[in-house]
Order: sequence, then structure tokens, then C-alpha cells
Amino acid sequence: MEDGQKFEVVLQDKRTLVARVVGIDETTDLALLRVNYNGLKALSIGDSDRLEVGEWVLAVGNPFDLNSTITAGIVSAKARNINILKGQYSIESFIQTDAVVNPGNSGGALVNTRGELIGVNTAIISESGGYEGYSFAIPSNLVRKVVNDLREFGEVKRAVLGVNIADVNSRIAAELSLPSVEGVYVTNVNQGSSAFEAGLRAGDVIISVNSAKIASMPELQEQVALFRPGDRVSLEYYRGGRKHRIDNVVLKSITDTASLRFR
Repeated sequence: MEDGQKFEVVLQDKRTLVARVVGIDETTDLALLRVNYNGLKALSIGDSDRLEVGEWVLAVGNPFDLNSTITAGIVSAKARNINILKGQYSIESFIQTDAVVNPGNSGGALVNTRGELIGVNTAIISESGGYEGYSFAIPSNLVRKVVNDLREFGEVKRAVLGVNIADVNSRIAAELSLPSVEGVYVTNVNQGSSAFEAGLRAGDVIISVNSAKIASMPELQEQVALFRPGDRVSLEYYRGGRKHRIDNVVLKSITDTASLRFR
């Protein structure tokens, strides 16, 4: 899309509409397009946080120019990071499914059995170039936040905690007397950041954001990315083998945004 000069949206009845780019967010690989047409019905957006592993989903797209193709599968995993997006602040917390996805499915809807959008298909892992059993979608809650920001501001207002992090492994869990091998280990707290002002330290293990459980780095990145600078969140974390909670942590913005503004 970054090299495109003209964009069109083709409806199921083959009508073609000229689209205008409202904004692009490289950190999530999402873009918002606008078309001038009345009578189009919007798809309901579901809550991707409530999506369960093993739940049935449907992938919609146009693989190999086969318009409006629908495939079925289950949610294989959540919060997958497959290292396809570049940039320090890229957000990869994909929904993994085994629904068949091929070139032409990217940007298509991933819906649940209630017909709600719970993801946007974005990638596959393949050695052959075709489907091999793994497909990945951007969670709908993150999509909603990005779309709302692009619509309102023309760019994404990205908040960060200001920490360097690593996943908890069995060694870290044993050394810190954690009850389970879950959470995100803080390796460094940046001076003057939200985390610094909230009193977080290197060695802390974050386990929730606003009561949303955090078991891995992608989950923490996704949950923080749902907020704008200035929003307040609550954090739970372990320090010295004891669980602590901090309320009213004011999130700050990143200084180098990868969002593109279109006027």
C-alpha cells in the first residue's frame, strides 16, 4: 500500500468505489480507507480478548482472485509474535488460526460464529509461499483502537510504559519465587517514563494491565497499545516474591511515531 497512488474498493456485487486513504499505521500494518457511498452495512466488532483457543472462526478474503472466499478453522493460539513487522514500537500479538489463508486474504475479516469481526487477516508462515496450516490475524480490539485514532486524528496516538522487557522463563520464575512461569520480566526502566514515575524497577514482573492477565511480551504490548497517551491504567506485578498493585499510572507517548498523517 505504501507505493500505491490510487486505491479502489470492490464490493461483492462488483461495484468499484474510489477510496481515500485516511491514515496508515506501520506499527500494526493497518490502514483506514474512506469511500463515499450510502447504504453500506458495517460489520459488528467483537471483543478479541474474550476469544478462546479452540473457538471456531471464519476467514474471509479474495485469495488468487477468488472473490468472497470463506474458510473455516479454529483459534490455535493467541498473542503470537512472528517477527514480520519492523520498528521498535511494532505491535505483534496475533491470533493464530488454522483457517486456510493465502495471498489475497490479507486485510480480510476473521469473524466468529456470531458474525462479529474478531481479527483482520494479515500473514501466513510458509516455506512454499502457500498455506501450510498457520495463519495470523490482528486482534479486533487493537484494530478498533487504531481505526478510531486514524479517524479522529489521522494518526495513531501510541502510549508506552517505557520499559525493556523479556518473557519469564523457568529460571527467572525460580529465582524470583514466582507462582508460575508467566508474566513479563522488566530488564530496564527508562528514566522519566511512565513506569519510572510509577515506581517500577528492573527485576519486577508485570502480570496484569487493568486486570487483563499478562503472560507474555506480546500480551503486554497489545494491552498497552489499546490506550492513548494520558490514559491511566492499573498494573499488577511481582517484586521480591510478593504481588503488588499500582493504580493511576499515567501513560506517556512515544517520541518517534511510525504513523503517517494524510490531510
